[in-house]
Amino acid sequence: MARSASSKQSPLRVGIAGLGVVGAGVVRLLHEQAGLLAARGGRPIQVVAVSARDKRKKRGLPAGQWRWYSNAVDIAKDPDVDVVVELIGGSGGVAKELCETALRNGKGVVTANKALLAMQGDKLALAAEQAGVPLAFEAAVAGGIPILKALREGLAGNNVKRVHGILNGTCNYILTEMREKGGDFSAVLADAQQLGYAEADPSFDLDGIDAAHKLTVLTALAFNTKVDFKAVHVEGIRHVSAVDTAFAREFGYRIKLLAIARRTARGIEQRVHPCMVPANTPIAHVDGVFNAVAAEGDFVGPVMFEGRGAGQNPTASAVVADLADIAAGRASFAFGVPAAKLGKLKAAAMADHVGRYYIRLLVKDRPGVLADVSAVLRDHKISIESLVQRGRAEGENTPVAVLLISHEAREADMVRALKRIAKLRSMQEAPRLIRIETL
Repeated sequence: MARSASSKQSPLRVGIAGLGVVGAGVVRLLHEQAGLLAARGGRPIQVVAVSARDKRKKRGLPAGQWRWYSNAVDIAKDPDVDVVVELIGGSGGVAKELCETALRNGKGVVTANKALLAMQGDKLALAAEQAGVPLAFEAAVAGGIPILKALREGLAGNNVKRVHGILNGTCNYILTEMREKGGDFSAVLADAQQLGYAEADPSFDLDGIDAAHKLTVLTALAFNTKVDFKAVHVEGIRHVSAVDTAFAREFGYRIKLLAIARRTARGIEQRVHPCMVPANTPIAHVDGVFNAVAAEGDFVGPVMFEGRGAGQNPTASAVVADLADIAAGRASFAFGVPAAKLGKLKAAAMADHVGRYYIRLLVKDRPGVLADVSAVLRDHKISIESLVQRGRAEGENTPVAVLLISHEAREADMVRALKRIAKLRSMQEAPRLIRIETL
């Protein structure tokens, strides 16, 4: 819809809650690209209010005449703020209160908060529609990669069959380093922390929670369902070893932490876990801190997006893209359809998943071990495609690794079989599995 000449000159007035790495990046981007954004959005975008914990902290930001609020929620009550940018984080607390207050007061919300969206996204979308204001969150998933816009707008004419990707740069960096340098998990993690690629407490990343939050948002948008974080099967990468990465390389695979959502006859499957993917597939070559998201539509077929999934500039770029859309009046439903039409997610049980599996066993080197393992697998209707036994040096009395790849099997059968195998007297530790994905 065309704007009048006067409305084009009226700035979009923004309040930013959270002046950490991303918030500072947003301020700098708005300052440095002011002319470009005014041309593309049809009017200037102006920061008028900010909030952060420490007002005295030196952030190196361009000088601005901003109102400063010690309580972030007060930004949502400022009559001169049109849009609130929430960069605080967390699935509840101040971030939730700020967004809800802003929407109640008729202010648009732009957020990078995947945890909040994974828990409250559909409710916030409904509140935004009732208030007649936008809710936008491109920065919440895959940083600077515009995957939400692609799903919402670029693939609007498609029924999405599947969406999957590498959604956590920390895990991707660690798995890449393990593969390329042969290091074990703990040593590579320590290096990643020293380089700033992993937090001091990296649990949300390493245990798959961060990727699961993002997958929840992707699923709701791709399949027009309400968010359902509890329906995601989540595993992290702590159990991946140097033995696994070496075996994967030998057999033509690479290990990636993937987030996968797909339609099945049983419902929508949502899962985050390490996968062995064929080394000749595009996603296998997305390395380091990069992210990638692939989708498949019934008309367009497969598409893939790759780029930096975190960091100051990529995330700020996504936040400002949402602000530019709001400035230009390019409003759309947050999850692609009206919130009232988001269906309840029919979740496919992980127990019914069917696929191939890599299994690592650490056993005592004595006769009959493989026969015992084979008998258990046979009892659970699991057949073996290939088997490798890593020997030990002569004279050593150490356990040996037995590495298996199965034919297709049902998840529930595999889980039950591994529980029985773990109880065999020859086992030195619990069996480990990594699922094999042919993408």
